[in-house]
Amino acid sequence: MDSVPSVRFSRIPALEKRVSLTTARSRQRHPGAAPITDTARRRDTYSAEQIQILEGLEPVRRRPSMYIGSTDVRGLHHLVVELVDNSIDEALAGYCDTIIVTLHADRSVSVLDLEVVLTKLHAGGKFGGGGYKVSGGLHGVGLSVVNALSERLEVEVYRASQVHHQAYTRGVPDGPVAASGESEKQGTYVRFWADPQIFPEIEFSWETVAGTLRHYAFLNKGITIMLRDEARSVTHTFHFEGGIQSFVRFLNANRNVVNARPMYVEREIEGNVVEIALQYQNTAFTEHVLAFANNVHTEEGGSHVTGFRSALTATLNKYARKASILKEQDPNLTGEDVRDGLTAVISVKLLEPQFEGQTKTKLGNSEVAGQVSMVLSDALMQYLDENPGDGRRIIEQSLTAARARQAAAKARDLVQRKGLLESSALPGKLVDCRERDPAHCEIFIVEGQSAGGSAKGARDGRNQAILPLRGKILNVEKARADKILGNEEIKNLITALGAGFGETLSLEKLRYHRIVLMADADVDGSHIRTLLLTFFWRHLRPLVENGHVYLAQPPLYKVESKGRNKRTVYAYSDSERDAKVKELGRDSEVSRYKGLGEMNPDELWTTTMDPAKRVLLQVAVEDSLKADDIFDRLMGSDVEPRKRFIQTHAKSVRNLDI
Repeated sequence: MDSVPSVRFSRIPALEKRVSLTTARSRQRHPGAAPITDTARRRDTYSAEQIQILEGLEPVRRRPSMYIGSTDVRGLHHLVVELVDNSIDEALAGYCDTIIVTLHADRSVSVLDLEVVLTKLHAGGKFGGGGYKVSGGLHGVGLSVVNALSERLEVEVYRASQVHHQAYTRGVPDGPVAASGESEKQGTYVRFWADPQIFPEIEFSWETVAGTLRHYAFLNKGITIMLRDEARSVTHTFHFEGGIQSFVRFLNANRNVVNARPMYVEREIEGNVVEIALQYQNTAFTEHVLAFANNVHTEEGGSHVTGFRSALTATLNKYARKASILKEQDPNLTGEDVRDGLTAVISVKLLEPQFEGQTKTKLGNSEVAGQVSMVLSDALMQYLDENPGDGRRIIEQSLTAARARQAAAKARDLVQRKGLLESSALPGKLVDCRERDPAHCEIFIVEGQSAGGSAKGARDGRNQAILPLRGKILNVEKARADKILGNEEIKNLITALGAGFGETLSLEKLRYHRIVLMADADVDGSHIRTLLLTFFWRHLRPLVENGHVYLAQPPLYKVESKGRNKRTVYAYSDSERDAKVKELGRDSEVSRYKGLGEMNPDELWTTTMDPAKRVLLQVAVEDSLKADDIFDRLMGSDVEPRKRFIQTHAKSVRNLDI
């Protein structure tokens, strides 16, 4: 779709709301002040009477991380999230049905239909108890924060055939609201340019924005969200009548499903709406549960996840016994068993959500656990009774997981005992360091004995340990825990790190606070790194999330000049090699490193292990949902999505060794 059709908007709030803000100081309030409760004036519309102005925008510019989490690429994209959050609020309140987001060629972003406050922090109908029934922006700071952190922001309001315009520079209005023409459209258009004084990088990613908008469309069925890339003349539309049922099918698109029709329920309890969809698959033996509260992805879970898990475990055990699949003497299935291969989306919409902090990653409403538990218990039992074939297959998969869990527990105990008794004589030939403070220790995980030998000779024995691995480790994306813990190389790795595995992992027991994956700069090396990263992400995820995992960047080339003043330099790319050759002279000698084992210890120390000279890349995940999807496509059983991924990204691949 390359063009944007005319868009119908419904019930746009009055423009007077926005104009009144510049003269509303007499109604200025503070965070601790009581909300406006004049019931005679309260209406179910988002109007000027419901705007409470709490404080100015200067604190946002001084401490932006308090409001958007960080000023890196993730924080940059959070600006779009704040705007779209407010647009979704408008849609849920009935003010619009279509949202258009445009990535402009000049690196600005615009969103068409927003009706929120621009000039004061903590302002919005969300604070007074009236107006919107449900809102994702708990603190009401969304568009105000974007305004404060933008080098420039422009807004146009289309209302009653008139267009009114106002512009802002770093949060300060350039002038009053002014009429600027006529238009048949109704809605609000906001365009902002992120401030380079705040953000080191101001380039927005199509993939990141598209992933966010797709999730919004899944979570709010019937809403249309369009994303346009002006530079590439590309437009994509997200619209899902199936809502989170479509979401679950999307997540399982490349997997073999156990129950073809997802279980789905939506119910309102005491003003809160609980919506759940779940489906089992037997391609990847991991749990994939996504939880949202008022459209906010609660990555740390919370009460809604607690209620979901308890009801799932209890209901499946009750059904298994009712269907005589579990006998009286059989032990109950555990939560880990019944979540094996589970894909689920939980979405709750609450009148008064309680999030932990402005980042809103955990839901705190205690009453929601019981509400979610009651809704799922009733709906899941009804689904199983009506679909006994699916019910039996789900229970049988859970029983298989239980047997694997028991085998894995024995293997885990063996690994832990081995770590205590044999840490100095691992089959993987761990060469430990002398330092005992984990904060000052680092371990290099290398493939092959030759590379391990060079690394052993190159290392600083005071605080650098070496763990050589034999060949490529198991692809854990296709294996259950018992098989994973039966793999010798993985057992050695778990024992060397000392932190445990899966749900038993403890960061306090981690023996090295910097874990460096060091592989050859070729295709095999890339595959080894991907296998290791898959293992860390799936089973040692806290190590990634807490910044303990790094990738070493060994050079591709050695460039040596000839003559009396001989110089040796190293290049990490083809373009850098060409520049070094030009710098040292065309008669320079260029050597291509095919593997770490080709380097002598001095070269490996100088290029890859010396803290003063080396290049390390810290592994960080900006979007856990996207990371899950990429690991699934690259390392899962289905070949077709992997083929599509390679075809899509082939042109951007670096260091391809053919």
